[in-house]
Amino acid sequence: MSELFPRIYPHVDVLLEAELKSTEEDFQVTEMLPFTPSGTGSHYWFFIEKRGLNTQEVAKRLAQLAGIPVRDVGYAGMKDRHAITRQSFSVPVQAGTTPDWLSLESENLHFLEMTRHDRKLRRGVLKGNHFRLVLRHCQGEPALWETRLQHLQKTGFPNYFGAQRFGHRNLQEVSRLLSGTARKMDRHQRGLLLSAARSALFNQVLAERVRQNNWNVLLAGEIVQLNGSHSIFLAQANEQENLQQRSAEWDVHPSGPLPGRGGLSPENQAALVEKQALDALPEESETLGNIRHWPQQLAAQDVDAARRALRARPDSLQYHWQDASTLILEFSLPAGVFATSCIEALLGHEQVRADRLDLCVD
Repeated sequence: MSELFPRIYPHVDVLLEAELKSTEEDFQVTEMLPFTPSGTGSHYWFFIEKRGLNTQEVAKRLAQLAGIPVRDVGYAGMKDRHAITRQSFSVPVQAGTTPDWLSLESENLHFLEMTRHDRKLRRGVLKGNHFRLVLRHCQGEPALWETRLQHLQKTGFPNYFGAQRFGHRNLQEVSRLLSGTARKMDRHQRGLLLSAARSALFNQVLAERVRQNNWNVLLAGEIVQLNGSHSIFLAQANEQENLQQRSAEWDVHPSGPLPGRGGLSPENQAALVEKQALDALPEESETLGNIRHWPQQLAAQDVDAARRALRARPDSLQYHWQDASTLILEFSLPAGVFATSCIEALLGHEQVRADRLDLCVD
């Protein structure tokens, strides 16, 4: 079991079918930072292209060559192993050492840029990601594909965490961690598991909003998130009309919970929907324990509560047919949004399973 329940998408009259990630070249991701390194400072900054390697493996190689703990290597987000990905890393300059960085070059790892900056690259310091995807064996009339792509760009898609976030047995390990019976693990592994738990609970709430067909509108008592920001606020009744207009303009979004301690809580209808979704979780699961207790157990792990937009949409979408059954897509997504969820919304159904993927693309 990789996830709690399937991701569901808004109803479409015709389901589309295609094959994603036939090869690493079919799934290409390029990270977009919100600024450009200064060129001077106490940290090396690298823009690296990798394939067949996940982010942590590259960080370990950089750390080993530099003779530093891997925790000192900076990167903005995790990237999939089974893809061609381009992302930035930072390594602190060690006095008296000049590592031969190019000695790490291989058929799976290439340095595209090397520069310096005055500080470490921190997690989450990311504008977004640009994707080039190849969909093969597409079934359906090209005109229908193009209509759906135009609709997707206009109305967006449910902002699910993709199957990558859950791995093969992450949620089973989560249950052990939250119950205090987990094996010893390092900080990185613990963080991945806690993130998987919060992502699963968010997806459960979002799926309920999709079922009720209110995932892309503001409900009474909604916790509203500003577009392109982590800033949130409680929607007041006297602001509802204005907020609905801002939502239509994609200036604000409805949000769902990333459970933990503290934080704002929704009210009225929005609170009821979240409660319904989380109360639908089983009290006892053979493999996952009492999932209903996960929000309280996450708070006990000193994880701070947060919110995530329920919807997203592709930016700068371009597409063309390579041949009658091969569609090439290019688009950008905000940080933390999964391209696989975008493609599933295009198809109209869940398609990507965790056993085909490795890590999240943040």
